[in-house]
Amino acid sequence: MSLPIHFAPLQGYTDDVYRRLHHEIMGGIQTYYTPFLRMEAGGVRSKDMRDIRPEFNEGVPVIPQIIVKSMKEFDFLVNVVEEKGYQQIDINMGCPFPLQAKHGRGSGLLAHVDIVEEIAKAIREKSHLSFSVKKGVSFSVKMRLGWENADEWRAVLDILNDTPLRQVTLHPRIGTQQYKGSVSMEAFEEFYALCKHPLIYNGDVTTLSQLQELEKKYPNLAGIMIGRGLLARPSLASEYQSGNELPWEKRRNSLHEFHDRLKAHIETTANSEVQIHNRLRLFWEYMEEELGRKVYKKIMKAGNLKNYLAAVREV
Repeated sequence: MSLPIHFAPLQGYTDDVYRRLHHEIMGGIQTYYTPFLRMEAGGVRSKDMRDIRPEFNEGVPVIPQIIVKSMKEFDFLVNVVEEKGYQQIDINMGCPFPLQAKHGRGSGLLAHVDIVEEIAKAIREKSHLSFSVKKGVSFSVKMRLGWENADEWRAVLDILNDTPLRQVTLHPRIGTQQYKGSVSMEAFEEFYALCKHPLIYNGDVTTLSQLQELEKKYPNLAGIMIGRGLLARPSLASEYQSGNELPWEKRRNSLHEFHDRLKAHIETTANSEVQIHNRLRLFWEYMEEELGRKVYKKIMKAGNLKNYLAAVREV
């Protein structure tokens, strides 16, 4: 029996339109996570608020993700998400990008055990209230091994193990690595043995064989989260769920349908051909291996929308 596959959020790529089209055309995903909401200038950016509006996510299994550095931000963002009617929230303790992490958000939060404890206390209180009144929000956590220190997870996991969570997702790198170097499967295995919550693996999964190997090697795994691997091969989750690799012709047809429907939507919102081109170009950015280097380079180097669309037709 295959494991549930979760689609990790990527800023600028997996917006509400991308998620909906992926769900309709590609499938195979149990849960899509939104790019993180964050506080900025005392509020949330309008485009981030749009991304979690229920009417733009109807029929798609979506969980909003938040990124915080303090209880003030936590309380504010939880209220924002709850007001939209969501009952599940994912807390980002894994983002490796310095603009967030150096301010104590994402993987940077892992070095601030006192704040993690405050957040955990608030979750415990909310969980007790939810039990009492039969409603409320539940939480999950996505994290790394640490920000600068690969042992930071130990103190954090002790706290999380005593906190009611739906699940924990671990990407076994430290934040300062970003996506460089190798994931530490040795550290993951230790975390896997100690984590008391359902555990989801995340990190460098790009092939059907890798998914099958993880499923076999870690029988207690609750699921696998994939981000860049699904941008590189959008059919990967559905291929895994079926147990069979799709022939190129079927993958190609699905890519064209996905791209053409995305294009049709972008044309209704963009102000210029330049905007249409720039947004569509992102669709292929991770797909060099899927497309082959020659076609990939033509798409990525096309200088305008006309040349871009001609290159896409060669896929």
